[in-house]
Amino acid sequence: MKAQQLVAHGTPGRFELRQLPDPRPGPGEVVVQVGACGLNRLDLWFEEAGLPMPVRLPRTPGCEVAGTVIETGPGVSGWAPGARVAVQSNLFCERCEFCERGEESMCLEGRILGVDCDGGFAERVLAPARALVRLPDGVDFRTSAALTLAGSTAMHMLAHRASVNPGDWVLVVAGASGVGSAAIQIARQLGARVIATGSTDAKRALARALGAEFAVDSNHPRWPAEIRRHTGKRGVDLAVEHVGGDVLARVFECLARGGTVVTCGATAGRTVPLNLWPFFVKQQRLIGSYGRNSADLKATLEWAADGRLRPVIHSVVPLEDVPSAYAALRARTVSGKVLVEP
Repeated sequence: MKAQQLVAHGTPGRFELRQLPDPRPGPGEVVVQVGACGLNRLDLWFEEAGLPMPVRLPRTPGCEVAGTVIETGPGVSGWAPGARVAVQSNLFCERCEFCERGEESMCLEGRILGVDCDGGFAERVLAPARALVRLPDGVDFRTSAALTLAGSTAMHMLAHRASVNPGDWVLVVAGASGVGSAAIQIARQLGARVIATGSTDAKRALARALGAEFAVDSNHPRWPAEIRRHTGKRGVDLAVEHVGGDVLARVFECLARGGTVVTCGATAGRTVPLNLWPFFVKQQRLIGSYGRNSADLKATLEWAADGRLRPVIHSVVPLEDVPSAYAALRARTVSGKVLVEP
């Protein structure tokens, strides 16, 4: 099979399009013919050796996979060749205390598809059968690949880690990103009023088209004051944050009393100063969110099937163009998702 492999870390890293042996499933495993695979910020961190874990090269990246089961290994039940599936990117053990209560995002033996093992920037991918979710009718491979990781991350943040009440003000940072574009739609469906940030006119226009009432220029030095102005100086009830660094610190300037920040990323920095006085005086909350549970992924695909959640697809590229797709995401010229179709 053909696969795009990272053979050396860097910014950019060095990729090679290679011919590799077809994967063969072991006990409890399946082989999926890749229909489409999404590109994510996680892939950039892996490319530049920016993840806080050792990784082995060469490695086939790609963690947001949709495709068709073509082979099953010993002991696999409930799946047969021809099944249309999404693959959950945070691979879980199903045995630890967290998995047993449905919290696979906290698995003690968790691995990441496309980082700890070969992923979906290939014609075929090997995955544990327990990581598969069946695609609903009407959800094609592109839709799934654009929502399986980014969309379910937003679902986990808004519907599991935090809560949204009708009429709440919700701030979505970087509303034109994969997570941001899904978060705007999910928050709106839950009855919230949404404000988003965006670094360009086009990104702010996209956020408004997805349902944000207001879109604020994130390059403006006083963008938190603009958020407060739009809420009558009250502030937002919930902020969906996935950038980190100074952005996370400034998001607290946007919060109402009793407000919550839920965060799932650290692109702009992992160490964040926090002014504790207003944090506890205003009784605010900071919630970490990582990955998704199977229930979040199933809900995301169900919402896509009934039209409540739609993918925002920037472009679709073949395996040969994976390095240029990385360059576009790195340059922040992408709105929504870039997909790879082997």
